[in-house]
Amino acid sequence: MLDGGCEAAAGLAVYGAEAVDAAAPASARAALLADDVPARLTRKDPTLWGPEAQAEAEVRLGWMDTFRRSRELLPQLAELKAELADLDHVVLAGMGGSSLAPEVITRTLGRPLTVLDTTDPGQVRAALGDRLDRTVVVVASKSGSTVETDSHRRAYWQAFLDAGLTEAEAGRRFVVVTDPGSPLAATADEMGAFVLLADPDVGGRYSALTAFGLVPSALAGVEVSELLDQAEELFGALAGDRDNPGLALGAALGAAATNGQDKLALIPDGTGIDGLGDWIEQLIAESTGKNSLGILPVVIEDPGSPGATGPDILTLTYGGALPAGAVPGGGVRPQVAVNGPLGGQFLTWEYATAVAGVVLGIDPFNQPNVTESKENTNRLLGSGLPAESPTFVDGGIEGYWSAGEGRTDTPVPADLADALRLLLAGLGDDGYLAVMAYLDRFADAKAGQVRPGLAAASGRPVTFGWGPRFLHSTGQYHKGGPQVGSFLQITGAVTDDLPVPGKPYSFGELQAAQAAGDRQALAERGRPVLRLHLTDRAAGVPQLLDAVRGLRS
Repeated sequence: MLDGGCEAAAGLAVYGAEAVDAAAPASARAALLADDVPARLTRKDPTLWGPEAQAEAEVRLGWMDTFRRSRELLPQLAELKAELADLDHVVLAGMGGSSLAPEVITRTLGRPLTVLDTTDPGQVRAALGDRLDRTVVVVASKSGSTVETDSHRRAYWQAFLDAGLTEAEAGRRFVVVTDPGSPLAATADEMGAFVLLADPDVGGRYSALTAFGLVPSALAGVEVSELLDQAEELFGALAGDRDNPGLALGAALGAAATNGQDKLALIPDGTGIDGLGDWIEQLIAESTGKNSLGILPVVIEDPGSPGATGPDILTLTYGGALPAGAVPGGGVRPQVAVNGPLGGQFLTWEYATAVAGVVLGIDPFNQPNVTESKENTNRLLGSGLPAESPTFVDGGIEGYWSAGEGRTDTPVPADLADALRLLLAGLGDDGYLAVMAYLDRFADAKAGQVRPGLAAASGRPVTFGWGPRFLHSTGQYHKGGPQVGSFLQITGAVTDDLPVPGKPYSFGELQAAQAAGDRQALAERGRPVLRLHLTDRAAGVPQLLDAVRGLRS
């Protein structure tokens, strides 16, 4: 057992939270109870986060009991599955909150789902070429205007027509999930697509148990009613002062962040939940990373990977059912462990994030900086990318170094190894490094190995995100959170580009504009950004990994 005991309900247990809260100068939990936060939150009290957040909270607290309204989807999903029984390859085109939860659900429960959340032309082309004759595409966007998702919809529509389908036959291959009244709902009607409307009072990153999480999961073969049952069973405990795992976790997150542990290592313990860290990462980073405050989630590959501990890191493991007598953690000694069924995990983490927002004095429902990179992208698509000359060329890698606007106090790197050392040297005692890879997350998957390598070399928290996927997740924290980040952006040459039908740009051009727009937003904040452009991806990834390994020699 961890220090701090265990608090559990409905099969969901949080270990160690009490000790984390007790270590803080003042008890976050005691303050939350004094303000009657558990009961007020379950009543959906929009005043919990202050007057400036109230208007947003009034229309964003539906996640608290959306599992009840989501049951209305179940007969519709049964009918839809029967109607589409001949289409057994499910593709989900969605970003952020529209894709992360279904990916966790289907991976954990062993059901096949192709998640398309990229603008990399190679990855999009591979998806289009995979079992097209058996494919149904779930197009998921809350706003209905997400550029990546609209591009995927256009690409699949054209692919179906090119394969000889009529427009009516192509329309049948699309299932659209969006909010009532969104532009995508009108487009879906024009296409003849199936439309399932989501709960409008739930924000994207809190939408796991709405149509966004349930529709693609159900089509992939998951019995989604079980997730709703698990959340409903837990709900009754969330108003209580004791035996309330959501309160225990939220108080621990808030207390740790106010006590110098504002980075959260998320480590799977190997007990049956696959990929939950990526979903938690978005929820916490986008909800808390604003006003120069926030909790930085650091997704760790396994209990043996580096970067899971440190003076400013709260070490947390998560998983499903623990065997009797097992010690939480799966091989690492965490400070907090969360174990239980997936439906309960979703609701517990949403509740805990909202509670942490109370402790930190942050509105957990807005995302004031997310649109910045989007606006930069749109401008660059119109004007073209700025001409840039590399700072250095090292083998198959071009390096572009920016110390940040207004900063002239750093040296200029001469080669790849020099650049990486310079980047790590600037992290200091409170900084973090964010690796942002605008590559194909399947064909270029080995690029992800730079995260543990850089964490081992630096001794500091290192995050890794596939672009533009992370823009809908940690992108908010990068710009709105504490400005102590350094950034490594990896881009790759496009050898076989793909047009976006009906648009004056290609997927490769869109990807490049997204990368450039984000670099600009970070540099404007005075943050160091190293861009490594792989002129040959197949050779560049191994060269980069060799350079990272060399940092420790």
